[in-house]
Amino acid sequence: MTILNLTTINSRLPARLLAGPLACLLLVPALHARSLDTDKDDVVNFVSEMQEKHGLDPELVKSTLAQAEIKQGILDAISKPAERALKWFEYRPIFVTEKRISQGHDFWNANHDLVTRIGNEYGVAPEALVAIVGVETYYGRITGSHRVLDALSTLAFEYPPRSKFFRSQLEEFFVLSGESGVDLLSATGSYAGAMGSPQFIPSSFRSFAVDEDGDGRIDLWENWNDVLASVANYFKAHGWRQGEDVAARATRKGKSIPGSRELGLKTTVGALRAAGWKFDTSLGEDAPAMAIKLQGVNGPEYWVGFNNFHVITRYNHSVMYALAVHQLSQEIVHRIKLPE
Repeated sequence: MTILNLTTINSRLPARLLAGPLACLLLVPALHARSLDTDKDDVVNFVSEMQEKHGLDPELVKSTLAQAEIKQGILDAISKPAERALKWFEYRPIFVTEKRISQGHDFWNANHDLVTRIGNEYGVAPEALVAIVGVETYYGRITGSHRVLDALSTLAFEYPPRSKFFRSQLEEFFVLSGESGVDLLSATGSYAGAMGSPQFIPSSFRSFAVDEDGDGRIDLWENWNDVLASVANYFKAHGWRQGEDVAARATRKGKSIPGSRELGLKTTVGALRAAGWKFDTSLGEDAPAMAIKLQGVNGPEYWVGFNNFHVITRYNHSVMYALAVHQLSQEIVHRIKLPE
């Protein structure tokens, strides 16, 4: 059995990308920029690959890339991100705040029928959908002001530590434009290329975004039908189980168990209880679980995450992120249920 001891945000970039929530809080200054050199070998190779793999006109790809700007502010942000080494007691107050809870309550009320319908349609808790867009972009208020083309080009060709990943996302972005009509030159997002209210990177956009209202285009910036359905579809595809517990606070006794930075359901409810963990859940003894240890204000906090908690970590590969989303969702539900 392993305790997932995450007191820092995982530095690995997940499928959706660990760039949305804190990245949106960081206003990267508009420092000096320069045009992308399209004669560089790696850029030339990229253009050729786009023709070979996707049949895209090389001159169109090159002319588009020629309009990309390499921005030092983006390189600074990815090298020294806002996601510094935060402990849980520092991380939680960023997202589980009175303002974010109150605005989540207002968002729910303003979109009650839509949130309820999509939650039921996809089998995902509506409060989880609201909390995701609350944590990611403050309910669509802060979606990022960088051109996605600039962000992905800068990181694909000028940031060697993650160039392979961001080249793949730049490739996905070109293909996405042809499929969904997302404008290559005007689409905006975070400094890492995450787009819209749910902060989808291009690969996630292509895989999970939904044209919920059937108008022929997917708009993750202003169309809440598409936004909420896309988040719900992401959760459904990653195995959300409607009605099941997400996480439970725990107490434990016995010898300390070595920590791990691996995400995953490595144990079961029954195994944890046999090891001296005490927590409440309606799940059976054989239900998969993860043991979590975080640094609270007054010492360690122990939590048990279940399948739905694990699903949230697929959206962003961070236990603290998942727990913040869960706690925000519960605070919003509590506010909804308060008597008028």
